[in-house]
Amino acid sequence: MKKGTQRLSQLFTAMALAGVASFSMAADTIKIALAGPVTGAVAQYGEMQFIGAKMAIEQINKAGGVDGKQLEGVVYDDACDPKQAVAVANKIVNDGVKFVVGHLCSSSTQPASDIYEDEGVMMITAASTSPDITSRGYKLIFRTIGLDSLQGPTAGKFIAEHIKPKTVAVIHDKQQYGEGIATAVKKTLEDAGIKVALFEGINAGDKDFSAMIAKLKQAKVDFVYYGGYHPELGLILRQASEKGLKVGFMGPEGVGNKEISAIAGPASEGLYVTLPKSFDQDPKNQALVDAFKAKNEDPSGPFVFPAYAAVQVIAEGIKKAGSEDTDKVAAALRANTFATPTGDLGFDEKGDLKNFNFVVYQWHKDGTKTEAK
Repeated sequence: MKKGTQRLSQLFTAMALAGVASFSMAADTIKIALAGPVTGAVAQYGEMQFIGAKMAIEQINKAGGVDGKQLEGVVYDDACDPKQAVAVANKIVNDGVKFVVGHLCSSSTQPASDIYEDEGVMMITAASTSPDITSRGYKLIFRTIGLDSLQGPTAGKFIAEHIKPKTVAVIHDKQQYGEGIATAVKKTLEDAGIKVALFEGINAGDKDFSAMIAKLKQAKVDFVYYGGYHPELGLILRQASEKGLKVGFMGPEGVGNKEISAIAGPASEGLYVTLPKSFDQDPKNQALVDAFKAKNEDPSGPFVFPAYAAVQVIAEGIKKAGSEDTDKVAAALRANTFATPTGDLGFDEKGDLKNFNFVVYQWHKDGTKTEAK
C-alpha cells in the first residue's frame, strides 16, 4: 500500500471509530458491543450498564479470558433514540461484532434487535423490560432483567394492597416502555376494583406540566402512577408540590435514579419505585462491590449487576458451546443455568429469565432508598 493511501485508510478508520471507545487492546479478542446512551437525557442509566459490563470484562480477562481469548468491550452511543439505535446496530454488524450487551431503552432495543436477529448477532439487554422485545420468536435475543408484564402487576398489586387509594391517575410518556408498563398497572388496578380516573400521556422532553397537574386536581386523585423516565417525573413531582397537589407517586425502574432527587428535591421523598433487587446489598457480592468502589464507581444502580451478568452469561455460553457461533451460544444459553451475582439465571424459549422479581422501594430526597413494607 502506498504511504498516501495508507494515511487515507488510517484517516477513514479514525473517522469511522469516532464516538466509539474500546477496552482491552489484546490482539486475539472476542468483541462485545456495549450499546446504550452515552449522551442524552438518560445517559445516567447507560453509565450503570457500562460500568457493570466493563467490570465483568475486566474480571473475566484477569481470570484468563474465554477459551484463551480476551474479551474486548466496545461502547456505542445510541442516545436512547430509536433511529440512532438502528444506525448503531448497523455499525455493530459492519464492525463484525457478534455479541451485544444492550440496548437500554426498549424503544431503541426493539428496532436494533430486528437487525441483530437478521444478521446473526446475539444481544442480551440488561435494562429493556418491554415484553414485545422477546415476543417475536427470535433466537438470538435475551435479557437479564424482568418484564413489564411482571413489573406492572407488582406495582399495581402494591398500590391496591398497601396504598389502598380511592382514585388513581396513571400517566405515561407515550413511549413503548412508559406506556407499556402504565397499561399493565392500569389493568392490575382495575382488576382490583380501584378506579383509574385518568389514563393519559405527556410528551417526553416537556418541561411544564401545569396542565397535567390541573387535570389531576380536577379528577381528585389521591395517588399517581407514572410510566416513563426520571427527567419528566422529577419535574412533575417538583411542580405538583409547588402547586399544592399532595398525592402519592409511584414509578418503574426508569425513575430509580439519584438524579430524580436532584430534579425534584424534597418532593422526591416518599416516591415508590419498582426496581430489581439491590444486588449490591447481597453479602455474597461484597468482593464485587468493593471492586466497584475501588474504582470510584457506584454499584447500586439497577442495571449495574444485570449488565455484569449479561457479559458473564455470554462468556460462559461461549465456553459451553465450545464455539463463538451465535446460534450455538444461544442454544447453550437456553440449555443451561448460570451462576451470576444476580442469582442462578436460566432462560426460556423467548430468551427471558425463568425467574426474576421486582422489589418495591421507597425513595428518599437524599437519593437513597429503602424497601417498602
